[in-house]
Amino acid sequence: MTGVREEEAIRTVTERLKHVYSATRAPEDVETAVAQATAAFGDRPVRDFVPVLVERRARALLDEAEPGRRGEA
Repeated sequence: MTGVREEEAIRTVTERLKHVYSATRAPEDVETAVAQATAAFGDRPVRDFVPVLVERRARALLDEAEPGRRGEA
C-alpha cells in the first residue's frame, strides 16, 4: 500500500469511527484514538493491513473507556 493510499484509508477509518461513535464520543476523541493507533504501527514494514489494524485498535481504545459499548458499524 502506498503512503497516499494508506493516508486515504486512515482518513476513511477516522470518518467511519466518528459516525459510529457520534453519540458517545467527541470527534477529537476519535481522532486521538486513531492517531494513537496509527503511531503503534508506524515502524511496521508491511503496510497493507495497517488501516484495518488501526481501526481495530482505535475501536478498542474508544470502547475501553466506556464498558458495555461496542463500536459496531
